[in-house]
Amino acid sequence: MRSLSEIETTSKRASKAVGFSWGEAEEVGKSVRLLELFGFPGIQNLIQYYQKKEKKKFENISAINKNNRPSKNPFCPILLGICLLDQIRSLENSKIYAFNKVAFPILLLPFLSRSSQIIGKKILFTFDKNNFLLNFNLNIFSNSFRGKFPSLAKKTRIYFLDNKDNFSTKDWNKLYRLSENTFVEETDSLKKGAAGAGLNDND
Repeated sequence: MRSLSEIETTSKRASKAVGFSWGEAEEVGKSVRLLELFGFPGIQNLIQYYQKKEKKKFENISAINKNNRPSKNPFCPILLGICLLDQIRSLENSKIYAFNKVAFPILLLPFLSRSSQIIGKKILFTFDKNNFLLNFNLNIFSNSFRGKFPSLAKKTRIYFLDNKDNFSTKDWNKLYRLSENTFVEETDSLKKGAAGAGLNDND
């Protein structure tokens, strides 16, 4: 079994070999490592993308709007992912972003996972019938594991979610009342012990 370090290094070198800068290639290495760590086919989709990249030009994006459409060819998922990372602080204020025609959209997933950690918010990423909930780069909940992902997503959506508790106020109050059973009532002896703590000279 290949180590995560080997996966990252080889992905980085391969990305440089197909024309990306060393800085961009480093981002690819980190991202493919994350995909494999989370159980998604990162290596498989990366090599398939690079094989298509030899014959077809994919588009870059420099500024992200609420609705994004390429002029002709699909967006490059790697350059789009790097752009998202660079602009994520300014993007989080809007709730939804749409992208038409993204090549190999699964390659965009780790960039969004890392973005979730940067802004401290959960991100929902959808394309076709695939849904991915990204949790601060710690884990990914999805309805699509081990499946075959498309080489082109006609419509993708990115949702920035507000942080909310997963429990009700009622359940929290019940739990807190239960925790109060561990509280120790303050007595005179405890007060004296606390007041004199650290005042005795043991030398």
